[in-house]
Amino acid sequence: MTVTDDRLARMRPFAGDTGRKLPRGALPPGPRWPALLQSIALVRFRHWFVPRMHRRYGDCFTVRILPSGSALVLFTRPDHAKEIFAGDPEVFHAGKGNAILGPIMGEHSLLLQDSAEHKRARRLLMPAFNGAALHGYQDLVTRIARDEVGTWTPGRPFRSLDRMNALTLEVILRVVFGVTDESRLAELRPLVNKTVDISPAILLGWGYPWLQRFGPWKATVQNQRELDRVMYAEIAERRRATDLDRRTDVLSRLLQVGAAGEGDDQPLTDTELRDQLVTLLLAGHETTATALSWALYELGRDAGRLARARRATDEGDDDYLEAVMKESMRLHPVIPMVVRHLMAPATIGGVNLPRGVNVGPSILISHSRGANFDEPGVFRPERFLEGHVAPHTWIPFGGGVRRCIGAGFSLMEGVAVLREVLTAYDVAVPAGPADYPRVRNITSVPRHGAKVVVTHR
Repeated sequence: MTVTDDRLARMRPFAGDTGRKLPRGALPPGPRWPALLQSIALVRFRHWFVPRMHRRYGDCFTVRILPSGSALVLFTRPDHAKEIFAGDPEVFHAGKGNAILGPIMGEHSLLLQDSAEHKRARRLLMPAFNGAALHGYQDLVTRIARDEVGTWTPGRPFRSLDRMNALTLEVILRVVFGVTDESRLAELRPLVNKTVDISPAILLGWGYPWLQRFGPWKATVQNQRELDRVMYAEIAERRRATDLDRRTDVLSRLLQVGAAGEGDDQPLTDTELRDQLVTLLLAGHETTATALSWALYELGRDAGRLARARRATDEGDDDYLEAVMKESMRLHPVIPMVVRHLMAPATIGGVNLPRGVNVGPSILISHSRGANFDEPGVFRPERFLEGHVAPHTWIPFGGGVRRCIGAGFSLMEGVAVLREVLTAYDVAVPAGPADYPRVRNITSVPRHGAKVVVTHR
Protein backbone atom coordinates (compact mmCIF):
# COMPACT_ATOMS: atom_id res chain seq x y z
CA MET A 1 0.00 0.00 0.00
CA THR A 2 1.40 3.40 -0.97
CA VAL A 3 1.44 6.37 1.39
CA THR A 4 -1.38 7.84 -0.72
CA ASP A 5 -3.54 4.72 -0.42
CA ASP A 6 -2.92 4.63 3.32
CA ARG A 7 -4.09 8.24 3.67
CA LEU A 8 -7.22 7.63 1.58
CA ALA A 9 -8.12 4.63 3.73
CA ARG A 10 -7.54 6.43 7.05
CA MET A 11 -9.19 9.71 6.10
CA ARG A 12 -12.51 8.41 4.81
CA PRO A 13 -14.96 11.24 5.63
CA PHE A 14 -17.83 8.95 6.62
CA ALA A 15 -15.81 6.46 8.63
CA GLY A 16 -15.24 6.21 12.36
CA ASP A 17 -17.18 7.92 15.14
CA THR A 18 -19.57 10.44 13.61
CA GLY A 19 -21.29 11.04 16.91
CA ARG A 20 -24.54 9.55 18.12
CA LYS A 21 -27.53 9.47 15.81
CA LEU A 22 -29.41 12.73 16.09
CA PRO A 23 -33.16 12.51 16.62
CA ARG A 24 -35.22 14.81 14.38
CA GLY A 25 -37.04 16.48 17.25
CA ALA A 26 -33.79 17.63 18.88
CA LEU A 27 -32.91 19.95 15.99
CA PRO A 28 -34.41 22.95 14.16
CA PRO A 29 -36.81 22.13 11.31
CA GLY A 30 -35.66 21.16 7.85
CA PRO A 31 -36.61 19.06 4.82
CA ARG A 32 -37.61 15.44 5.35
CA TRP A 33 -35.92 14.09 2.25
CA PRO A 34 -33.49 11.14 2.52
CA ALA A 35 -30.00 12.13 3.72
CA LEU A 36 -28.46 11.22 0.34
CA LEU A 37 -30.75 13.63 -1.53
CA GLN A 38 -30.17 16.42 0.98
CA SER A 39 -26.40 15.89 0.77
CA ILE A 40 -26.50 16.09 -3.02
CA ALA A 41 -28.69 19.21 -2.89
CA LEU A 42 -26.36 20.89 -0.38
CA VAL A 43 -23.17 20.05 -2.26
CA ARG A 44 -24.24 20.21 -5.90
CA PHE A 45 -27.26 22.56 -5.99
CA ARG A 46 -26.44 24.85 -3.06
CA HIS A 47 -27.25 28.12 -4.83
CA TRP A 48 -30.86 26.98 -5.24
CA PHE A 49 -31.23 24.73 -2.21
CA VAL A 50 -29.88 26.90 0.63
CA PRO A 51 -31.90 30.07 -0.21
CA ARG A 52 -35.02 27.95 -0.66
CA MET A 53 -34.55 26.33 2.76
CA HIS A 54 -33.93 29.75 4.31
CA ARG A 55 -37.17 31.11 2.87
CA ARG A 56 -39.12 28.09 4.04
CA TYR A 57 -37.67 27.42 7.50
CA GLY A 58 -36.27 30.74 8.65
CA ASP A 59 -32.97 31.89 10.12
CA CYS A 60 -31.76 28.45 11.22
CA PHE A 61 -32.60 25.11 9.66
CA THR A 62 -31.34 21.54 9.60
CA VAL A 63 -29.98 19.62 6.64
CA ARG A 64 -29.65 15.84 7.07
CA ILE A 65 -26.34 14.72 5.56
CA LEU A 66 -24.32 11.59 5.00
CA PRO A 67 -23.66 9.36 6.81
CA SER A 68 -27.31 8.73 7.55
CA GLY A 69 -28.27 10.18 10.92
CA SER A 70 -25.81 13.09 10.75
CA ALA A 71 -26.97 16.67 10.49
CA LEU A 72 -25.84 20.19 9.66
CA VAL A 73 -27.64 23.16 11.22
CA LEU A 74 -27.15 26.32 9.15
CA PHE A 75 -27.41 29.74 10.77
CA THR A 76 -27.90 32.96 8.84
CA ARG A 77 -27.77 36.01 11.13
CA PRO A 78 -24.66 38.00 12.14
CA ASP A 79 -25.23 37.30 15.84
CA HIS A 80 -25.30 33.58 15.02
CA ALA A 81 -21.97 33.85 13.22
CA LYS A 82 -20.49 35.80 16.13
CA GLU A 83 -21.50 33.10 18.62
CA ILE A 84 -20.09 30.29 16.48
CA PHE A 85 -16.79 32.05 15.76
CA ALA A 86 -16.40 32.94 19.44
CA GLY A 87 -17.29 29.42 20.59
CA ASP A 88 -14.86 27.37 22.67
CA PRO A 89 -12.54 25.71 20.12
CA GLU A 90 -12.51 22.61 22.32
CA VAL A 91 -16.28 22.33 21.69
CA PHE A 92 -16.58 23.83 18.19
CA HIS A 93 -14.20 21.59 16.21
CA ALA A 94 -13.47 22.91 12.71
CA GLY A 95 -11.27 19.99 11.72
CA LYS A 96 -14.08 17.48 11.99
CA GLY A 97 -16.33 19.93 10.15
CA ASN A 98 -13.89 19.82 7.21
CA ALA A 99 -13.63 16.02 7.17
CA ILE A 100 -14.68 15.74 3.51
CA LEU A 101 -11.32 17.32 2.61
CA GLY A 102 -9.33 14.75 4.59
CA PRO A 103 -8.42 12.36 1.76
CA ILE A 104 -6.81 15.20 -0.23
CA MET A 105 -5.43 17.43 2.52
CA GLY A 106 -4.27 14.76 4.98
CA GLU A 107 -4.59 14.46 8.75
CA HIS A 108 -1.89 17.06 9.51
CA SER A 109 -3.59 19.77 7.43
CA LEU A 110 -4.29 23.05 9.19
CA LEU A 111 -7.90 22.69 8.02
CA LEU A 112 -8.27 19.21 9.55
CA GLN A 113 -6.62 19.73 12.93
CA ASP A 114 -8.20 20.82 16.19
CA SER A 115 -7.11 21.74 19.72
CA ALA A 116 -3.37 21.74 20.48
CA GLU A 117 -2.43 20.32 17.06
CA HIS A 118 -4.18 23.20 15.32
CA LYS A 119 -2.57 25.81 17.57
CA ARG A 120 0.87 24.38 16.80
CA ALA A 121 0.29 24.20 13.04
CA ARG A 122 -1.08 27.74 12.92
CA ARG A 123 1.86 29.07 14.95
CA LEU A 124 4.34 27.43 12.59
CA LEU A 125 2.63 28.75 9.45
CA MET A 126 1.77 32.28 10.57
CA PRO A 127 5.26 33.79 10.05
CA ALA A 128 4.92 33.04 6.35
CA PHE A 129 1.77 35.17 6.18
CA ASN A 130 2.44 38.09 8.54
CA GLY A 131 2.79 41.68 7.40
CA ALA A 132 6.51 41.55 6.74
CA ALA A 133 6.17 38.37 4.68
CA LEU A 134 3.30 39.83 2.63
CA HIS A 135 5.41 42.87 1.82
CA GLY A 136 8.18 40.58 0.64
CA TYR A 137 5.85 38.62 -1.65
CA GLN A 138 4.32 41.69 -3.30
CA ASP A 139 7.07 42.23 -5.88
CA LEU A 140 6.92 38.56 -6.87
CA VAL A 141 3.14 38.70 -7.35
CA THR A 142 3.44 41.89 -9.40
CA ARG A 143 6.09 40.36 -11.70
CA ILE A 144 4.06 37.22 -12.30
CA ALA A 145 0.89 39.26 -12.93
CA ARG A 146 2.70 41.56 -15.37
CA ASP A 147 4.06 38.57 -17.29
CA GLU A 148 0.58 36.99 -17.46
CA VAL A 149 -1.17 40.16 -18.57
CA GLY A 150 1.46 40.63 -21.27
CA THR A 151 0.31 37.42 -22.98
CA TRP A 152 -3.31 38.55 -23.46
CA THR A 153 -4.61 39.32 -26.96
CA PRO A 154 -6.66 42.55 -27.07
CA GLY A 155 -10.03 42.28 -28.75
CA ARG A 156 -10.34 38.51 -28.34
CA PRO A 157 -12.79 37.27 -25.65
CA PHE A 158 -11.31 34.80 -23.15
CA ARG A 159 -12.26 33.00 -19.94
CA SER A 160 -10.78 35.13 -17.20
CA LEU A 161 -11.19 32.25 -14.72
CA ASP A 162 -8.69 30.14 -16.68
CA ARG A 163 -6.11 32.91 -16.79
CA MET A 164 -6.55 33.85 -13.14
CA ASN A 165 -6.22 30.19 -12.13
CA ALA A 166 -2.96 29.92 -14.06
CA LEU A 167 -1.67 33.16 -12.55
CA THR A 168 -2.53 32.44 -8.93
CA LEU A 169 -1.23 28.87 -9.22
CA GLU A 170 2.10 30.23 -10.40
CA VAL A 171 2.16 32.63 -7.45
CA ILE A 172 1.35 30.02 -4.85
CA LEU A 173 3.83 27.50 -6.28
CA ARG A 174 6.60 30.05 -5.93
CA VAL A 175 5.49 31.36 -2.52
CA VAL A 176 4.83 27.94 -0.95
CA PHE A 177 7.57 25.91 -2.64
CA GLY A 178 9.95 28.53 -3.91
CA VAL A 179 10.08 26.41 -7.05
CA THR A 180 11.77 28.04 -10.02
CA ASP A 181 12.80 24.90 -11.92
CA GLU A 182 10.55 24.80 -14.98
CA SER A 183 10.51 20.99 -15.20
CA ARG A 184 9.20 20.69 -11.63
CA LEU A 185 6.63 23.44 -12.24
CA ALA A 186 5.51 21.67 -15.40
CA GLU A 187 4.95 18.50 -13.36
CA LEU A 188 3.02 20.24 -10.61
CA ARG A 189 0.67 22.45 -12.66
CA PRO A 190 -1.53 19.75 -14.28
CA LEU A 191 -1.59 17.64 -11.11
CA VAL A 192 -2.85 20.56 -9.01
CA ASN A 193 -5.39 21.54 -11.67
CA LYS A 194 -6.77 18.00 -11.80
CA THR A 195 -7.03 17.96 -8.01
CA VAL A 196 -9.01 21.20 -8.00
CA ASP A 197 -11.22 20.66 -11.03
CA ILE A 198 -13.38 17.80 -9.77
CA SER A 199 -17.11 17.45 -9.34
CA PRO A 200 -18.87 17.21 -5.96
CA ALA A 201 -19.61 13.57 -6.78
CA ILE A 202 -15.90 12.83 -6.44
CA LEU A 203 -15.88 14.33 -2.95
CA LEU A 204 -18.89 12.27 -1.86
CA GLY A 205 -17.20 9.23 -3.35
CA TRP A 206 -14.28 9.47 -0.90
CA GLY A 207 -16.55 7.87 1.68
CA TYR A 208 -17.13 4.77 -0.46
CA PRO A 209 -13.78 3.10 -1.34
CA TRP A 210 -15.37 0.65 -3.80
CA LEU A 211 -16.05 3.60 -6.12
CA GLN A 212 -12.32 4.20 -6.46
CA ARG A 213 -12.06 1.23 -8.83
CA PHE A 214 -14.15 3.01 -11.45
CA GLY A 215 -13.99 5.91 -13.92
CA PRO A 216 -13.43 9.40 -12.53
CA TRP A 217 -12.82 8.17 -8.97
CA LYS A 218 -10.05 5.84 -10.18
CA ALA A 219 -8.49 8.68 -12.19
CA THR A 220 -8.64 10.99 -9.18
CA VAL A 221 -6.85 8.47 -6.96
CA GLN A 222 -4.13 8.02 -9.58
CA ASN A 223 -3.71 11.80 -9.79
CA GLN A 224 -3.34 11.91 -6.00
CA ARG A 225 -0.57 9.31 -6.19
CA GLU A 226 1.25 11.36 -8.81
CA LEU A 227 0.85 14.61 -6.88
CA ASP A 228 2.22 12.96 -3.75
CA ARG A 229 5.18 11.55 -5.70
CA VAL A 230 6.15 15.02 -6.94
CA MET A 231 5.52 16.63 -3.55
CA TYR A 232 7.71 14.16 -1.67
CA ALA A 233 10.43 14.47 -4.32
CA GLU A 234 10.46 18.26 -3.86
CA ILE A 235 10.59 17.89 -0.06
CA ALA A 236 13.49 15.43 -0.28
CA GLU A 237 15.38 17.69 -2.67
CA ARG A 238 14.85 20.73 -0.48
CA ARG A 239 16.06 18.88 2.63
CA ARG A 240 19.42 18.60 0.87
CA ALA A 241 19.62 22.35 0.16
CA THR A 242 22.37 24.27 1.92
CA ASP A 243 20.77 27.71 1.70
CA LEU A 244 17.53 27.19 3.64
CA ASP A 245 18.29 30.08 5.97
CA ARG A 246 18.34 32.46 2.99
CA ARG A 247 15.08 31.25 1.46
CA THR A 248 11.69 32.83 2.25
CA ASP A 249 9.29 30.25 0.77
CA VAL A 250 6.99 28.33 3.12
CA LEU A 251 8.63 24.93 2.56
CA SER A 252 12.07 26.25 3.44
CA ARG A 253 10.69 28.00 6.52
CA LEU A 254 9.00 24.81 7.74
CA LEU A 255 12.12 22.71 7.15
CA GLN A 256 13.96 24.92 9.64
CA VAL A 257 11.48 24.18 12.45
CA GLY A 258 13.36 22.44 15.25
CA ALA A 259 16.64 22.62 13.32
CA ALA A 260 19.75 22.11 15.43
CA GLY A 261 17.59 21.59 18.49
CA GLU A 262 16.44 25.21 18.55
CA GLY A 263 13.09 25.95 20.18
CA ASP A 264 10.58 23.52 21.62
CA ASP A 265 9.25 22.17 18.32
CA GLN A 266 10.30 18.91 16.77
CA PRO A 267 11.24 18.92 13.07
CA LEU A 268 8.28 18.21 10.81
CA THR A 269 8.06 14.83 9.15
CA ASP A 270 7.71 14.50 5.38
CA THR A 271 4.03 13.64 5.84
CA GLU A 272 3.39 16.71 8.00
CA LEU A 273 5.13 18.89 5.43
CA ARG A 274 3.19 17.34 2.56
CA ASP A 275 -0.18 17.87 4.24
CA GLN A 276 0.43 21.53 5.10
CA LEU A 277 1.87 22.31 1.68
CA VAL A 278 -1.01 20.68 -0.21
CA THR A 279 -3.45 22.62 1.96
CA LEU A 280 -1.79 25.94 1.16
CA LEU A 281 -1.40 24.99 -2.49
CA LEU A 282 -5.05 24.09 -3.03
CA ALA A 283 -6.68 26.64 -0.72
CA GLY A 284 -4.29 29.42 -1.67
CA HIS A 285 -4.91 29.81 -5.35
CA GLU A 286 -8.37 28.68 -6.47
CA THR A 287 -10.36 30.95 -4.17
CA THR A 288 -8.37 34.06 -5.08
CA ALA A 289 -8.49 33.19 -8.79
CA THR A 290 -12.27 32.88 -8.66
CA ALA A 291 -12.68 36.18 -6.82
CA LEU A 292 -10.43 37.90 -9.37
CA SER A 293 -12.34 36.49 -12.34
CA TRP A 294 -15.65 37.72 -10.90
CA ALA A 295 -14.07 41.11 -10.15
CA LEU A 296 -12.96 41.54 -13.78
CA TYR A 297 -16.33 40.34 -15.00
CA GLU A 298 -18.26 42.80 -12.81
CA LEU A 299 -15.98 45.71 -13.71
CA GLY A 300 -16.46 44.82 -17.37
CA ARG A 301 -20.23 45.10 -16.95
CA ASP A 302 -20.17 48.53 -15.31
CA ALA A 303 -18.40 51.35 -17.16
CA GLY A 304 -18.73 53.73 -14.20
CA ARG A 305 -17.08 51.39 -11.72
CA LEU A 306 -14.45 50.40 -14.25
CA ALA A 307 -13.57 54.09 -14.63
CA ARG A 308 -13.41 54.42 -10.82
CA ALA A 309 -11.12 51.37 -10.59
CA ARG A 310 -8.87 52.71 -13.38
CA ARG A 311 -8.60 56.01 -11.53
CA ALA A 312 -7.73 54.17 -8.33
CA THR A 313 -5.02 52.30 -10.23
CA ASP A 314 -3.54 55.51 -11.64
CA GLU A 315 -3.63 57.24 -8.24
CA GLY A 316 -2.22 54.32 -6.25
CA ASP A 317 -5.51 53.94 -4.35
CA ASP A 318 -5.14 50.33 -3.22
CA ASP A 319 -8.04 50.70 -0.80
CA TYR A 320 -10.52 50.91 -3.66
CA LEU A 321 -8.98 47.94 -5.48
CA GLU A 322 -9.19 45.95 -2.24
CA ALA A 323 -12.84 46.98 -1.96
CA VAL A 324 -13.38 45.59 -5.47
CA MET A 325 -11.96 42.25 -4.32
CA LYS A 326 -14.07 42.25 -1.17
CA GLU A 327 -17.24 43.05 -3.09
CA SER A 328 -16.48 40.28 -5.56
CA MET A 329 -16.17 37.83 -2.65
CA ARG A 330 -19.41 39.13 -1.17
CA LEU A 331 -21.55 39.01 -4.29
CA HIS A 332 -20.09 35.72 -5.54
CA PRO A 333 -19.16 33.58 -2.50
CA VAL A 334 -16.55 30.98 -3.38
CA ILE A 335 -17.20 28.90 -0.24
CA PRO A 336 -20.83 28.41 0.86
CA MET A 337 -20.51 28.03 4.63
CA VAL A 338 -18.20 27.67 7.62
CA VAL A 339 -18.68 24.40 9.50
CA ARG A 340 -17.95 23.36 13.09
CA HIS A 341 -18.61 19.98 14.73
CA LEU A 342 -19.98 20.12 18.28
CA MET A 343 -17.99 18.00 20.69
CA ALA A 344 -20.41 18.87 23.50
CA PRO A 345 -23.93 20.36 23.73
CA ALA A 346 -24.06 24.08 22.89
CA THR A 347 -26.60 26.88 22.57
CA ILE A 348 -26.56 29.13 19.48
CA GLY A 349 -29.10 31.88 18.98
CA GLY A 350 -31.17 30.48 21.83
CA VAL A 351 -31.30 27.04 20.17
CA ASN A 352 -30.05 24.15 22.32
CA LEU A 353 -28.08 21.67 20.22
CA PRO A 354 -26.76 18.22 21.14
CA ARG A 355 -23.24 16.89 20.84
CA GLY A 356 -22.44 15.46 17.42
CA VAL A 357 -24.26 17.99 15.26
CA ASN A 358 -22.46 20.12 12.67
CA VAL A 359 -23.22 23.83 12.78
CA GLY A 360 -22.17 26.82 10.74
CA PRO A 361 -22.98 30.26 9.38
CA SER A 362 -24.23 30.26 5.79
CA ILE A 363 -21.96 32.55 3.77
CA LEU A 364 -24.42 32.40 0.87
CA ILE A 365 -27.25 33.83 2.98
CA SER A 366 -25.15 36.21 5.05
CA HIS A 367 -23.74 37.90 1.94
CA SER A 368 -27.14 38.23 0.27
CA ARG A 369 -29.34 39.40 3.17
CA GLY A 370 -30.91 42.81 2.67
CA ALA A 371 -30.59 43.38 6.42
CA ASN A 372 -26.81 42.98 6.09
CA PHE A 373 -26.17 44.77 2.80
CA ASP A 374 -28.16 47.51 1.10
CA GLU A 375 -29.07 46.36 -2.44
CA PRO A 376 -27.31 43.02 -1.94
CA GLY A 377 -27.62 42.01 -5.59
CA VAL A 378 -25.70 45.07 -6.82
CA PHE A 379 -21.92 45.11 -7.29
CA ARG A 380 -20.91 48.20 -5.29
CA PRO A 381 -17.34 48.17 -3.91
CA GLU A 382 -17.90 51.56 -2.27
CA ARG A 383 -19.85 49.88 0.54
CA PHE A 384 -16.52 48.68 1.97
CA LEU A 385 -15.18 52.24 2.09
CA GLU A 386 -18.22 53.84 3.68
CA GLY A 387 -18.14 52.01 7.01
CA HIS A 388 -21.50 50.33 6.39
CA VAL A 389 -20.36 46.69 6.54
CA ALA A 390 -21.29 45.43 9.98
CA PRO A 391 -19.18 42.80 11.79
CA HIS A 392 -19.92 39.15 11.04
CA THR A 393 -21.82 39.93 7.83
CA TRP A 394 -18.88 39.59 5.40
CA ILE A 395 -17.30 36.24 6.24
CA PRO A 396 -15.48 34.72 3.22
CA PHE A 397 -12.48 33.91 5.42
CA GLY A 398 -14.44 32.59 8.38
CA GLY A 399 -13.73 34.09 11.79
CA GLY A 400 -12.40 33.65 15.29
CA VAL A 401 -9.29 31.58 15.98
CA ARG A 402 -9.91 29.65 12.75
CA ARG A 403 -9.98 32.67 10.44
CA CYS A 404 -8.07 31.84 7.27
CA ILE A 405 -4.36 32.62 7.72
CA GLY A 406 -4.15 33.45 4.01
CA ALA A 407 -6.76 36.25 4.11
CA GLY A 408 -4.20 39.03 3.98
CA PHE A 409 -2.22 37.27 1.25
CA SER A 410 -5.36 36.78 -0.86
CA LEU A 411 -6.32 40.47 -0.72
CA MET A 412 -2.74 41.63 -1.34
CA GLU A 413 -2.51 39.34 -4.36
CA GLY A 414 -5.88 40.44 -5.69
CA VAL A 415 -4.95 44.13 -5.48
CA ALA A 416 -1.61 43.54 -7.21
CA VAL A 417 -3.23 41.61 -10.06
CA LEU A 418 -6.03 44.14 -10.57
CA ARG A 419 -3.44 46.93 -10.63
CA GLU A 420 -1.48 45.22 -13.42
CA VAL A 421 -4.59 44.43 -15.46
CA LEU A 422 -6.05 47.93 -15.20
CA THR A 423 -2.73 49.62 -15.86
CA ALA A 424 -2.58 47.92 -19.24
CA TYR A 425 -6.18 47.40 -20.29
CA ASP A 426 -9.80 48.42 -20.32
CA VAL A 427 -12.10 45.48 -19.62
CA ALA A 428 -15.51 44.68 -21.11
CA VAL A 429 -17.87 41.71 -21.13
CA PRO A 430 -18.75 40.30 -24.57
CA ALA A 431 -22.39 40.01 -25.60
CA GLY A 432 -24.20 36.94 -24.34
CA PRO A 433 -26.14 35.62 -21.35
CA ALA A 434 -25.00 36.63 -17.88
CA ASP A 435 -22.62 34.28 -16.12
CA TYR A 436 -23.67 32.52 -12.93
CA PRO A 437 -22.06 30.12 -10.47
CA ARG A 438 -21.54 26.39 -10.79
CA VAL A 439 -20.19 24.09 -8.10
CA ARG A 440 -16.68 22.71 -8.50
CA ASN A 441 -15.40 20.51 -5.65
CA ILE A 442 -16.42 22.47 -2.51
CA THR A 443 -16.16 25.85 -4.26
CA SER A 444 -18.34 27.80 -6.69
CA VAL A 445 -16.88 29.26 -9.90
CA PRO A 446 -18.32 31.16 -12.90
CA ARG A 447 -20.10 28.58 -15.04
CA HIS A 448 -18.91 30.14 -18.29
CA GLY A 449 -15.51 31.19 -16.96
CA ALA A 450 -16.34 34.90 -16.51
CA LYS A 451 -15.54 35.78 -20.13
CA VAL A 452 -14.08 39.23 -20.76
CA VAL A 453 -12.43 41.10 -23.60
CA VAL A 454 -9.62 43.61 -23.08
CA THR A 455 -8.41 46.57 -25.10
CA HIS A 456 -5.30 48.67 -24.61
CA ARG A 457 -5.86 51.81 -22.56
